[in-house]
Amino acid sequence: MASVLEDPTLERHFKGHKDAVTCTDFNPNRKQLASGSVDMSLMIWNLAPKARAFRFVGHQDVITGLQFSPSGNLVATSSKDRTVRLWTPSMKGESTVFKAHTAPVRSVAFSHDSQRLVTASDDKSVKVWSVHRQCFVYSLNQHTNWVRCARFSPDGRLIASCGDDRTVRLWDTSTKHCINCFTDYGGSATFVDFYSSGTCIASSGADSSLKIWDLRTNKLIQHYQVHSAGINSFSFHPSNNYLISGSSDSTVKILDLLEGRLIYTLHGHKGAVITVSFSRAGDLFASGGADSQVLMWRTNFDTKSYQDVLQQHSRRSTPDPPPHVTDIHPRGPHLHHPQPTAIQAAANSYHSNGLPPQHVGSSRVEGWMGDGSASRAGATARSQTGADGRGRGRRKEEEEERGQTHPLEVLSGQPSGLDSTLRHIVQQLDILTQTVSVLEERLTLTEDKLKECLLHQSHILSDVQSSGGRRRTESEETDGSPVHFT
Repeated sequence: MASVLEDPTLERHFKGHKDAVTCTDFNPNRKQLASGSVDMSLMIWNLAPKARAFRFVGHQDVITGLQFSPSGNLVATSSKDRTVRLWTPSMKGESTVFKAHTAPVRSVAFSHDSQRLVTASDDKSVKVWSVHRQCFVYSLNQHTNWVRCARFSPDGRLIASCGDDRTVRLWDTSTKHCINCFTDYGGSATFVDFYSSGTCIASSGADSSLKIWDLRTNKLIQHYQVHSAGINSFSFHPSNNYLISGSSDSTVKILDLLEGRLIYTLHGHKGAVITVSFSRAGDLFASGGADSQVLMWRTNFDTKSYQDVLQQHSRRSTPDPPPHVTDIHPRGPHLHHPQPTAIQAAANSYHSNGLPPQHVGSSRVEGWMGDGSASRAGATARSQTGADGRGRGRRKEEEEERGQTHPLEVLSGQPSGLDSTLRHIVQQLDILTQTVSVLEERLTLTEDKLKECLLHQSHILSDVQSSGGRRRTESEETDGSPVHFT
């Protein structure tokens, strides 16, 4: 049976920044990827083969956030230099400066109609700006510490913000009032964003937690604790079925929100992963980190519609026909620990396909390229599939502009006794799961047979009772007839 999910693969990586990458975003036109850095520069990477990248300078301190406008013709950046800049992503690199904050600006985002910007700052305020008039409009001031992130809702009627006061606040843009405040955090709230439907918000924390709140009921509906260090950024897939998160534990993790579980862990960065973002179509996502690199991944795991997934699960739950071994989910061990072999590959990619696991180990990818170059590389995200796990699928690496090729190293650690023991335990649990499924089916069949027997027995008893009643009636009639003596 074909696997439900395909593994994400490392598509390209970009080198050009001289310091940590702090923010990334895809142009809605699907032709560009932007990144900001501690080196104070904005890079616009053209995704077409052999296309040039643009470096824009103007900020006087670290760039902390960026976002393309919904039309893709503007890029907004925020910086520790207390300013926001609005750029035209072309060769001219023209920009307009917005000044109103009195401390470093931590994030910037467009409204969905491109008319407004919202920014968050260490001056404890959230500010809204007019893009057309290029001026400050109003400020929201109830946070009691630095504000890390602020975002508009899809309809523009709400703003969500979070910060070092350990709160996530919800603001009404018409009244300028805070209408809700979520305080269930053990540390700073680092990032916040809305579902595309606007019915829920997610927020991440320095305590490595990620929480999703339903705004209709004001209740926490999902809580993930999958990272071992603080979460710096996350991004929703356009379908809202998946979420990616980047953490100071050097990993990118992919969550299945419908099933409520971790499905992939990606090791591609040396050091903290500071930013992650899906493309508008969801077919690509980018990550950037302390290693100054921007990695672009092909999603792959969203190629199968979730209706197909649900249909497959419903087939598993029906008693007839019996469940097949490959339908039991998960099929094999899925650990976060590295795998046992070291593979040296030149211009090749390796990945294995399998059903989505509860916990998925990943191999570590390191690529070396010339400055400003971007090459197609292989896949990390190695999904384990137990005894059935088999690697398949290889793609050739495109040559660089100068005809050079560089090796891609896929490194994995040595297995420990604990790994083997856990793997064996998971295999036994899978066998137990299969056995329980078969027993459940047999129990259902037995119950059906028992019901048939009881029904048949009740019919027999009914027939016996009715025939006995007839005999008693005949006897009574006989007893009641006159007796003649001769």
